[in-house]
Amino acid sequence: MRRPLSVTLISFLFIAAGVIGIIYHASDLKDVKSVEVFWVLFVRTLAIVGGVFVLRAQNWARWLLVAWIVYHVILSFFHPAAELIMHALLAVVVVIALFHPKANAYFRKKLDRTPGTAP
Repeated sequence: MRRPLSVTLISFLFIAAGVIGIIYHASDLKDVKSVEVFWVLFVRTLAIVGGVFVLRAQNWARWLLVAWIVYHVILSFFHPAAELIMHALLAVVVVIALFHPKANAYFRKKLDRTPGTAP
């Protein structure tokens, strides 16, 4: 089964968010002692890893991306309302894109293949 376009788009969105976030925070790397810098880079790296492995039909990776965006919704409670609304809407789009029937079939095909069986 081919990968649904929505899964591809969400994957590239997360990969881009991770890469752009790391580039944006690269200037903060001089403050190596900062736990906050480490945390930001770690979270951005998770976005990249999740995006890459969703492209490879890894079911755990779509859950990682959902957790990633939900984490950002929670963080947005401490920011302006517009940011909270944007992250919440994005979370809804991500969940719909990664769990609609065609996406479920795409991830299921990877789960259904076991070693020693025909594809």
